[in-house]
Amino acid sequence: MTGRAHSDEEIDAAIAALNEPERLHMALEMVGRTAPQLQHVLSEALAEGGWFGQAHEGEVRKAADAGDPEERLRLVRTLVAEETRLGMLIGVAVGYELAQELKSTTTRED
Repeated sequence: MTGRAHSDEEIDAAIAALNEPERLHMALEMVGRTAPQLQHVLSEALAEGGWFGQAHEGEVRKAADAGDPEERLRLVRTLVAEETRLGMLIGVAVGYELAQELKSTTTRED
């Protein structure tokens, strides 16, 4: 990580600023253009972290094999929610590092 650590107040203010729809427009365009490359980085990070190894496969099988349809549905919903949260957290980390890299590249060029 580069730069200084940000205070909780700075982070809260930055997150609040992201609630303004126009603030995300440029980021959404960049993500749209770079989605295949970012997907590869995200997949590598998830694989390297062991997130989708044997434990994950066990949870998939547990959900698929649940005899009671309501229990199966609950387990699948839980699995999807956990995968979504995990993907989002790793995606944020990748995005943060991408921003740092772009920032340092811009600084070096100036």
